[in-house]
Amino acid sequence: MTRADLDKQPPAVAAMFDGVAERYDLANRIISFGQDARWRRATSVALGLRPGERVLDVGAGTGVSTEELARSGAYVVGVDLSTGMLAVGRRVRPAVPLVAGDALCLPFPDGAFDAVTISFALRNVVDLDVALREFARIVRPGGRLVVCECSHPTNPAFRTLYLAHLLRAIPMVTRWVSSNPDAYVYLIESIRAWPNQPDLAKRIAASGWQRVNWRNLSGGVAALHHATRC
Repeated sequence: MTRADLDKQPPAVAAMFDGVAERYDLANRIISFGQDARWRRATSVALGLRPGERVLDVGAGTGVSTEELARSGAYVVGVDLSTGMLAVGRRVRPAVPLVAGDALCLPFPDGAFDAVTISFALRNVVDLDVALREFARIVRPGGRLVVCECSHPTNPAFRTLYLAHLLRAIPMVTRWVSSNPDAYVYLIESIRAWPNQPDLAKRIAASGWQRVNWRNLSGGVAALHHATRC
């Protein structure tokens, strides 16, 4: 498997990420021009974590985002569909709790967490609305959600350049650092097909969340959506 089908079936997505796990964090750093670290910090700030709170980091991959969130003093668990990504994470971050699981059917009881977050993985789930409802299930009433995801640049000229040229260059760049550069073709296609900021906010609001708002990062290349459990 070199590339997941765009129907995003979980086995295909997991196999794709298994194939890029070893150098995934490095590839992200390069193609984001180092912005990935700043986006992770912004996600942690948006969650407003407090020491002792229980947080679930969905789509955690190798646990780099989980490790960042845990600096707040909260107890953070990472969950991911890809066993390959988890294996790398357990090797390089042995102190980070990482669990195998599907965003559509999380292995945790109702209301187990004070907050849930997902970074650059929500667009890879096969059913966005089911995932958002599942996040609401495992968070207590009044708990928080933060979604950090690739989005749509707000400046029209930059948006055209970004979608037409910069995204096209990413698979070529990743040929130098990734064992499976074709996987990034899929990831680029998923960015193009992803809802814009207002449309994603509407989907979140329809899935058991209230007080939904968002903030653009890097001119809308990424966006943070924040919501509270009803």
